[in-house]
Amino acid sequence: MATATEQPPPFDSAEDNCPEGSSQQQQPQHGHHEQQTRAQNAPARLLQHFQTNSIDSALWALRLLVIFFTVGYVLPLFTSQESAFSKVLLANAAISSLGLHQRVPDFSFSRECLARLFAEDSCHYMMYSLIFFNIRPTLLVLIPVMLYSVLHASSYSLKLLDLIGQDSWMGARFVISAVEFQAANILKATAFCEMFIMPYAIMLTFMSHAGLMTPIMYYLYLVMRYGSRRNPHLRTAFAELRIMFETLAARSPIAVGNIIRGGIGFVKRLAP
Repeated sequence: MATATEQPPPFDSAEDNCPEGSSQQQQPQHGHHEQQTRAQNAPARLLQHFQTNSIDSALWALRLLVIFFTVGYVLPLFTSQESAFSKVLLANAAISSLGLHQRVPDFSFSRECLARLFAEDSCHYMMYSLIFFNIRPTLLVLIPVMLYSVLHASSYSLKLLDLIGQDSWMGARFVISAVEFQAANILKATAFCEMFIMPYAIMLTFMSHAGLMTPIMYYLYLVMRYGSRRNPHLRTAFAELRIMFETLAARSPIAVGNIIRGGIGFVKRLAP
């Protein structure tokens, strides 16, 4: 009698024979595919963001123009300094008008609405552009506008980079983080520039490079900036400068100290 033939053991399925490392190799490939898909969808996400946030996107673009034309004023390779100076102030006025539209959307010719309007920082910056639009171009006037634009454009650029991808444009992210780290010092430097423009405006008037109303209007601008609710850096700068000059007066000879104290008293009487 024939013996029963032994059947060979069944082969394992493909899934059983597949080593565990193959599934681990597929995970990086899947993550790379997701990154490529996200990179391909980045322009669509940016376009949708620009359409949804049209005013904020326009403010960001105008601030980039301020930075570009300020660099063009320092390095007049593509345009003249007069043209770059005017374009910076025009872009700053456009930024201010859009900011006012966001902060005071329901404008009306009433005392309460006008009080709100003149209390806004955007109104102050628009007044700044109007004051210096017809004077002789100078870099000192452009520095506060450029520094504010650098701060605000950096923060919004970081939001746009996050839309593209968390690991995209690392060089730009490093520059933005450096700007944000120095934000307090940038605002402090802006406040001191605004202070020093006041005697410079008086000097320009005596040199016939600015009108008689330029220092008067700029004094009103400083009064409004001094009372700003959202930006106290000008008040802080005046306080630091007063302490520094009081210390200098205490260490100086009597005659020099009296002159310094007289100047401090004069500035304090002009303060609101």
